[in-house]
Amino acid sequence: MGAANRNRYGSLMTIVSGAGAVVTGGGGGIGRAMARRLAADGARVVVNDLDAAAAEAVAAETGGLAVPGDAGSERGVAELVQAAAGFLGEIDIYCSNAGTGGGTDPQTPDDVWQRAWEVNTMAHVRAARALLPGWLARGSGTFVVTASAAGLLTMLGSAPYSVTKHAAVGFAEWLAATYQHRGLSVHCVCPQGVRTQMLANSGRAGKVVLAGAAIEPEQVAGALAAALADGSFLVLPHPEVHDYYVQRATDTDRWLRGMSRLQQRVEEAEEKARKAEEGK
Repeated sequence: MGAANRNRYGSLMTIVSGAGAVVTGGGGGIGRAMARRLAADGARVVVNDLDAAAAEAVAAETGGLAVPGDAGSERGVAELVQAAAGFLGEIDIYCSNAGTGGGTDPQTPDDVWQRAWEVNTMAHVRAARALLPGWLARGSGTFVVTASAAGLLTMLGSAPYSVTKHAAVGFAEWLAATYQHRGLSVHCVCPQGVRTQMLANSGRAGKVVLAGAAIEPEQVAGALAAALADGSFLVLPHPEVHDYYVQRATDTDRWLRGMSRLQQRVEEAEEKARKAEEGK
């Protein structure tokens, strides 16, 4: 259900209806919304999540299969792909959506950096490694990477998240450039704030930078559905990210000055909160 089918028919129903789809991190947030939307559009869905109960609930809701496990580990990806192929017959769409926050600055311990690397970057690499041979042999396949606007811009307050999401975008771009002509469709989802538990856990920086413009997970799933229909690589549920991305590329120094001012606002908010806590 890759580029060849899209070019021939050009419709969402053709791409998704009857397709076998896998969604990692599908037990909640963006992943749950993706699984629901894919099922509503006619896909047969496999739901993966570390939280087995959450995966089971979404699978039951969508008429799919729950495959709990760690999509950030080599073993977890291998087991997921094997189980999904057994249930679906063919995996047509793989939504590599699982992600993790974790850590703040370069002083973050190595094990936290490593976990962010495994989940936010290597999960995509390992899934592609497992799926590409079959997809290239048949000339079609759709790979969805949930990165973040942090991968196009940056995320104040979390160095590990920003760095690993940049790597996720880079890998998605490489896949598209390398295999598009062989039938692989790649979509890179880059929202800003989304009302999920990850945003709730993102601390003062998340509240200052992202909360005001946060959208619902269903809006992200809707943007992905549109991208599956029209073949767009970059999926920007917040359209303003496009302008930020252009500014970053064309006037990097100005963009960095703006980000620095935003960081000062975060620090001022943190100081205000600290003084309020001390005054209690």
